[in-house]
Amino acid sequence: MRGPPDSLGRTAAPRRGRRLLRALAAAFALSLAACASIDPPPAPVSVAPAAAPRAVAGVPAGPERKRLIDAFGGVYSAPATEAYLNGVLVKLAPASDAGGQPYRVTILNSQIVNAFALPSGDIFVTRGLLALADDTSEIAAVMAHEIGHITARHAAQRAEFEKTTALFTKVNTQLLAQRQAQDEAEARSKLAIASFSRQQEFEADQIGIKTIAKAGYDPYAAARFLTALGEWSALRASVSGAGSADRPDMMATHPSTPERIAQATEEARQFGAPGSGEVDRAGYLAAIDGLAFGDDPSQGIVRDNAFIHPKLGFAFDAPDGFTLDNQSAALIGVGEAGGEALRLDSVAIAESTPVASAIGSGWIDGVKTTAIEPKQIAGLEAATAVAQGQQWSFRLGAIRLNGRLYRLIFAAHALSPAVDSRFMASLDSFHLINAQDSALAAPQRIKIVEAGSGDTAETLAARMAFLPRPVDQFMILNGLERGAALVPGQRYKIIAQ
Repeated sequence: MRGPPDSLGRTAAPRRGRRLLRALAAAFALSLAACASIDPPPAPVSVAPAAAPRAVAGVPAGPERKRLIDAFGGVYSAPATEAYLNGVLVKLAPASDAGGQPYRVTILNSQIVNAFALPSGDIFVTRGLLALADDTSEIAAVMAHEIGHITARHAAQRAEFEKTTALFTKVNTQLLAQRQAQDEAEARSKLAIASFSRQQEFEADQIGIKTIAKAGYDPYAAARFLTALGEWSALRASVSGAGSADRPDMMATHPSTPERIAQATEEARQFGAPGSGEVDRAGYLAAIDGLAFGDDPSQGIVRDNAFIHPKLGFAFDAPDGFTLDNQSAALIGVGEAGGEALRLDSVAIAESTPVASAIGSGWIDGVKTTAIEPKQIAGLEAATAVAQGQQWSFRLGAIRLNGRLYRLIFAAHALSPAVDSRFMASLDSFHLINAQDSALAAPQRIKIVEAGSGDTAETLAARMAFLPRPVDQFMILNGLERGAALVPGQRYKIIAQ
């Protein structure tokens, strides 16, 4: 999936989940969506005047930079890691086609594996991507790929291409009388944009490999990272029940990973045999030692089908089989069969307003709320109700906690007694956080450890048994093939609580 305006690629929600969530967004446009969130707005604090946005290469940092930072959890503060990455950029800049344009890196507080670039020279990498990269040459390949997007002016080219295709689509649809023909014209336009974007990704790969080779790094690092990216995406899809990840959506803006790996390997061969460039695994591992891994506890933690928010002091269990996605505005869940979903957010509520009154105030545009029932959940004032739309039925729940109204919206095509019972059980599981929840929500960090003479992948992975499929995660995070022996004295990444 292409991120604005340029991206390397990221692990994404299941396609069926994305389709369902789009349908649900249309089905229940929340009347208070503009001011709803899981977290209440932060209280104002007194701070020193903010510095003006820094300009890079003569281009001021503007709203696009802020939008990217806000969309990916904010800036992650890791000065030593950032300094190390900027040192890599200093080596890459003179080797790039821009001939020394300055670049700077910003680490984003997100577990999603992704990277972006802005024409200003801003490079963004998520901490999820930093965890996946295994040495300096691999992170250099990622950042050189983003530099390739900048030097090739891909953002501007894509914007112009989309304007042109939109114009042709508009002209064609005005001339076409049949709806089916109009749909076909729009589909062709989308396919053209997708193909155009894939071409840009291949070009950025090519530019990036040339750049790292010229800077003295191992040119095969790009293929190694893409291999890890494919394995990680497949693992995450398997853990979340999304099915096979080796059949990419043909409308996706990125080429399939095997195709990119093959081309990246072929491109690297032009610069020598494997092992001909700098790798520097030790330096990179030292730079990422201690970085946060996975969800940020301050923003809420997903553990299987449980959602725990230590900062706000509550937890609840989604129905069995749900995959949860903790977004900035709300927690979203999608059922295993794809025909059920949930949303959790919160809004302010006056002390004088009964929860039963609030739940009947028209959360969902165009549907009627009925069967309002006041109740207590874990000793908290709460209420539940039913709402019916044209295509979806809803079980609504609301709980008052610390001046906020936490709103749980469950959706299904048909609210049968069995389905409703599962939804009600999930609603009733809402509770104040306890010691068990706190233990589950303990922060996770990357820890660099040295292998002993008797260590294997299984013995080191046992130290991260709280993760799903820990051996697979250990192997991918360390760039190891199944059955590979560990080298005594060599350092490896594990995840620690």
